[in-house]
Amino acid sequence: MTETTHQQPAGAPRTGDGDRSPEYRLAQNALQGLRQDLFHDPFAYRPMGPRPTTGPLLRRLPTRIRTAAERLPHAVVGAIALLTLLIGAVSGSEPGGDARALLTGLLCALPVVATLTRPVGAFWLSIAVSPVTALLNGGGSDWPWMPGAFVSHLTVLVVVALRTRPRTAVWMWVVTAAYAILSDIFIGGSYYYTNGGPMLVTSAFALLVVCLWHVRHTAQQEVTAQQTVTAQERSRRTLLEERTTIARELHDVVAHHMSVVAIQAEAAPYRVANPPEELERAFATIRENAVAALTELRRILGVVRAEDYEAPDAPQPTLADLDALLVNVRDAGPAVEKVVTGAVRELPPGVELSAYRIVQEALSNSLRHAPGASARVEIGYVLGGLGVRVVNGPMPAPSLVKPSPGAGHGITGMRERVAMLNGEMTAGPTEDGGYEVAVFLPVTAVNEGDA
Repeated sequence: MTETTHQQPAGAPRTGDGDRSPEYRLAQNALQGLRQDLFHDPFAYRPMGPRPTTGPLLRRLPTRIRTAAERLPHAVVGAIALLTLLIGAVSGSEPGGDARALLTGLLCALPVVATLTRPVGAFWLSIAVSPVTALLNGGGSDWPWMPGAFVSHLTVLVVVALRTRPRTAVWMWVVTAAYAILSDIFIGGSYYYTNGGPMLVTSAFALLVVCLWHVRHTAQQEVTAQQTVTAQERSRRTLLEERTTIARELHDVVAHHMSVVAIQAEAAPYRVANPPEELERAFATIRENAVAALTELRRILGVVRAEDYEAPDAPQPTLADLDALLVNVRDAGPAVEKVVTGAVRELPPGVELSAYRIVQEALSNSLRHAPGASARVEIGYVLGGLGVRVVNGPMPAPSLVKPSPGAGHGITGMRERVAMLNGEMTAGPTEDGGYEVAVFLPVTAVNEGDA
């Protein structure tokens, strides 16, 4: 491979923005920002929206006052416009005494009112009004801003900066400084007292505060968005972890019973003297299907096991183990009552395991959030399934143990267990200040003829 390098002659001009100097590109970007912020459709209709009432203080106000607070910025702008009208009308050569004074006040108030609908246009209107009000009151001593125009322009700068962004505030201050300097050089001369310096200093401090508010507000929005994303990811991770736990438990239960089916199908022909060939083939088919189902189950659900997960040595708990669980809870202090209604019968292992875990988690939440409160566990055997209800009372007033906050993972896990069994669940506070968890787990009845 041969590489050839072509050198450009020294006198040849460069083409393209990539060949420009960094200073040139910086100036070009700055001019593009100026055109976009102040010259691109400046009189476009952009009405001021209502004030958000989602703050911690405004949420507590009555509805009527909260609705009125939405228009508080509009009322403030209107009040300042009225103030500039009065200042402009009484600060002329003949304060409040002729049509020129009234016209001066109206011209000072007009840009302030325009900030409600056309913010950028209001800035240019304020720049245009300033020399007009100064010429209408030729006997005044302030240049280039009369007192009313001074208040009007400062208000316009702040309101427009609040409604736009920090870069627009910087450009407005630069244009204001250019106007003050040029008006002093070409129009004002040495016969007038110039207030361009006070305007630039005052507006610089005001716009600096507005820019800092913008930065803080943007940072708060980013933090809130990040916290929302984090909470969603945490909830999703909790849901996946709970599903993983449930899948492990169901895997153990189903795998155990499928193994029993396979062993019994293999041993059944030896328990019958001279079994028919059809019976042997039927049992062989049952065993093959059971082994195939067990293999497929382990292949699919086995992926949810962590590498360091070890299967429990003890069998999975059932409703028969609730008494031992309640004894452990009573040892922690609170009184727990158990009530069983209906005809007690054996239920599918998945239903009994889920019911046990739901009671366990509900009592754990009671100990965590309402230490010392009494609890009641109700187990109802009905025709279509199993009802579970766990209710705890309010936390005793003189309690030495303080409640510990939780992340809501327990309720999420309970809902996930109920959803996997096509059940129903409600959870919420009670009227007396306690908490109630009610669950119904459906159980399909098996007829003896179908066995």
